[in-house]
Amino acid sequence: MASARQRLRPDATAALEVDRLLASTDTRVIVCCGAGGVGKTTTSAALALRAAETGRRVVVLTIDPARRLAQSLGIEQLDNTPRKVAGVENGELWAMMLDMKSTFDEIVLEHTDEERAQQIFDNPFYQTLSSSFAGTQEYMAMEKLGQVVAKDEWDLIVVDTPPSRSALDFLDAPERMARFLDGKVLRVLLAPARSGGRVSLKIVSAGMGMFTKVLTKIIGGEVLRDISAFVGALDTMFGGFRTRAEATYNLLRTPGTSFVVVATPEADALREASYFVDRLVGEAMPLAGVVLNRVHYTEAPGLAAKKAREAAERLWPEDAEPTEAGAVTAAALRVHADRMDLAARERTLTERFISAHPTVALGEIAALSTDAHDLDDLRDIGDRLAAG
Repeated sequence: MASARQRLRPDATAALEVDRLLASTDTRVIVCCGAGGVGKTTTSAALALRAAETGRRVVVLTIDPARRLAQSLGIEQLDNTPRKVAGVENGELWAMMLDMKSTFDEIVLEHTDEERAQQIFDNPFYQTLSSSFAGTQEYMAMEKLGQVVAKDEWDLIVVDTPPSRSALDFLDAPERMARFLDGKVLRVLLAPARSGGRVSLKIVSAGMGMFTKVLTKIIGGEVLRDISAFVGALDTMFGGFRTRAEATYNLLRTPGTSFVVVATPEADALREASYFVDRLVGEAMPLAGVVLNRVHYTEAPGLAAKKAREAAERLWPEDAEPTEAGAVTAAALRVHADRMDLAARERTLTERFISAHPTVALGEIAALSTDAHDLDDLRDIGDRLAAG
């Protein structure tokens, strides 16, 4: 029975009030972050579904390229276009997945004329930058979130971020963009484009000539010309990139946004959760709390693991032939003992986390026997979180 379960969260620790968070009209954006493999995508979908079924119009945006979200929502494929989820009661649920190249293409089309946009699309450096360049995904995540918020079509936006610590890299996007815009490299790359191509890359200026020679040797003259042409074509857009990214960054710090860190009661996952909590607090981001996923309980907490193993040994000694009933009971007792040991380890790890972050609210999701495959499974996860 649920009443016999011993929660990992002590009574003195604040509970994550999930239903209040989801139902509040003040909550406009929820950002779920956490390490890989902790069930963050499924938790995001469960939160979005539960919010939608309170009567809200919700969209869940995943930045994780895995297809789990689409599968659990009964959608064949997700892309940059929001798609409505069928079978949602009361409200509406929509889902989409970040396509960073499509997002970059949309920005170019919006801020340039057709001829210049085609020049950018044909540029080899742009093709690399928009599809696989390090950092582009995080920056485009910032852009897409800003676009979705600006449309003002949804009551709530749930963002499922990439796994591991890169999940918070989009917070650094404005600063990285500003450094790039104000940096020496940009001035070098823009010089040939601004001169109409009349000045060789090797003699951009007396002060920068040696730097450009070195850069040309490292990456090659042709690649450097591609980059220079790309930067020149996009010159008028850079300020807009920085302005929009900073606006979205500021949005993430407003009271209408809440961050939820997802973890499992395991050492590595809780270390990552600590990193996220410390980073969010340090950035003055509104942290709603931490969700402990896949928590293991026992239905008979009064039967200690040691006693269970001793009883199993009496029923089925190693040197004896057990009865059928004795074998079944002994096996059940050993399973119970293993579960008790697992629950004890999880409790110890959670207590260490709580001691380091005593003011952080916690929620728990009891482990499911299988992965979530459909809306009913997501509803079950939502129920477990609300009860935990």
